[in-house]
Amino acid sequence: MNNENKVLACVDQSHFAEYVADYAAWASLRMSAPLEFLHVIDHHPEIGSGKDHSGAIGIDAHETLLKQLSAEDEARTTAAREQGRVFLNRLRERARAAGAWSVDVRQRHGELEETIAEQGSGVRLVVLGRRGETADSTERKLGRNVERVVRALHQPVLTVTANFKEPQRVMIAFDGGIVTRRGVEMVATSPLFRGIPIYLLMSGKESRDAAKQLEWAKMTLESAGFEVVASLAFGDVDAIIAKTVIDQSIDLLIMGAYSHSPLRSLLFGSKTSDILHAATVPTLLLG
Repeated sequence: MNNENKVLACVDQSHFAEYVADYAAWASLRMSAPLEFLHVIDHHPEIGSGKDHSGAIGIDAHETLLKQLSAEDEARTTAAREQGRVFLNRLRERARAAGAWSVDVRQRHGELEETIAEQGSGVRLVVLGRRGETADSTERKLGRNVERVVRALHQPVLTVTANFKEPQRVMIAFDGGIVTRRGVEMVATSPLFRGIPIYLLMSGKESRDAAKQLEWAKMTLESAGFEVVASLAFGDVDAIIAKTVIDQSIDLLIMGAYSHSPLRSLLFGSKTSDILHAATVPTLLLG
């Protein structure tokens, strides 16, 4: 798909892929943008044949063993590609049934974040599950790919959590910084949230300029035709956001993402992960 405004849905073979497909189809329809499903097959799957090769020490045994292992690896790769093809075709039909007007699929070997980054400016929005294939067998609340993908990109990333629910109320977690200011301007000019009421929340440490910054954001959105309720609530950011999501019946959260500096994250921790753990609704992360 050669289009510079596509919605890219990153999926793995778990039931979370259906949630990703539904939200990606919704976004594609709202933005009149083509949709592409991307399935990346790991270069090094943790799969073994289960056979004991320890006795293969005779003449030419080493070469025979290498050939056997190569054949087994090729067979696994072929099987993985075929399973992926069937899986992607099913998601394509699901998205078409939901109204997405142009849907393509792509399957690659490699690392997810590198594969996405290669597409560069060709992507308008990335959609992926907050958890993935290993979610049912681990205690992780946040999939291992989320942070790596968001750090690797500058495009907005929509992380989804559970069954699709068409957003009726959206909240922007606004901090007055350059990232969330760009986010407000993006929402104001994008058709993605057109006609949906916006709850604008500013929390964190008390600031003399907070009211002025919040008023700018409110006016920017109202000038674009949005119905906006603005609120200042100083205090613990993730706790306030999580509580407001529940109290205001928010269906989708918009917030700034991880710093692109690994050193800064190492020194100060990641507030993004804390908020993603606390907020259970789909979250649009701004890079």
